[in-house]
Amino acid sequence: MSLSPLPDFLVQQNKGYYCRYGDFYLDPLEPVETAVVSHAHADHARPGHRLIYTTATTAVFMQTRYTRQRKESYRAYGFFEHFKLKEVDLYFIPAGHILGSAQIMMIYQGVKYLYTGDFKMQEDSTCEPIEIEQADVLITETTFANPETKHPDPVEEIKKLNTTQINILLGCYTLGKAQRLTALINAHCPDKEVLVHHGILPFHRIYDREGFQQLTYLPYNRQAMKVPDQNKIYLVPPFTFSSYIRAKNVIRAFASGWKRLQHQNGIELLISDHVDWDDLLSFIEQVRPQEIWTIHGDGRHLKDYLSGSIAVKELR
Repeated sequence: MSLSPLPDFLVQQNKGYYCRYGDFYLDPLEPVETAVVSHAHADHARPGHRLIYTTATTAVFMQTRYTRQRKESYRAYGFFEHFKLKEVDLYFIPAGHILGSAQIMMIYQGVKYLYTGDFKMQEDSTCEPIEIEQADVLITETTFANPETKHPDPVEEIKKLNTTQINILLGCYTLGKAQRLTALINAHCPDKEVLVHHGILPFHRIYDREGFQQLTYLPYNRQAMKVPDQNKIYLVPPFTFSSYIRAKNVIRAFASGWKRLQHQNGIELLISDHVDWDDLLSFIEQVRPQEIWTIHGDGRHLKDYLSGSIAVKELR
């Protein structure tokens, strides 16, 4: 006989998603006593917590970004290494989102609750590939949970950059996306030279040290970008990309799964680090949950699609 999940095992509070049975928060947005952090993106990993349970690589990223956070506050664990918070047993599973990103398995009174954090199933040579385990309750992001959303092949997308010799200003997120793009360009745009904004460089260097392959790139060189038609690709963070709206002698591109970010760009580059609709359904089929709780997005399409087969609720 299967055990019934507790509807209040995880609840949304102002500070984040709280588990009272283990007295911890998942990816809290404000300082708390005990935080369990899925990955190092700033909308999931914030400073100020007394204790931070996370993967070793996520701890490195957070220490780089949040230099005032005490190093003694980190409790770093390897994937599938169990630890306990009160009566809840936890371990991390690779999420495939960025280097060090983790799904968080939580087991209480025999029931398995799986929090995905952000995740993707597309191949990415710069981070641990996703691994999938069955769970009773799936607590999943729904960033792109829309039947109309289908992420194209990232290799075919990156090859679009080969259609011009004009220098390209390529906007991207500093951590994870920038390193994935560099690896894709290295592999599929061999004539292109990657230049990296100073705000991205520290994370490239961590990937070189902690990751799975050496990236080929150079720090940004103003003079090099001034010479047109040189096959240079300059990776810049979103803020810098927006401030260069009138940049001359370059083609603009922004790598994202959001089509709204492709407007006014010379090249459309739909590369996402989240699951699309089809991959989300495939993931659910393999996890085989009794219930699904949705977070980070709109779960209405999923609830409608699974009506009559799996109960879906928005986590509140």
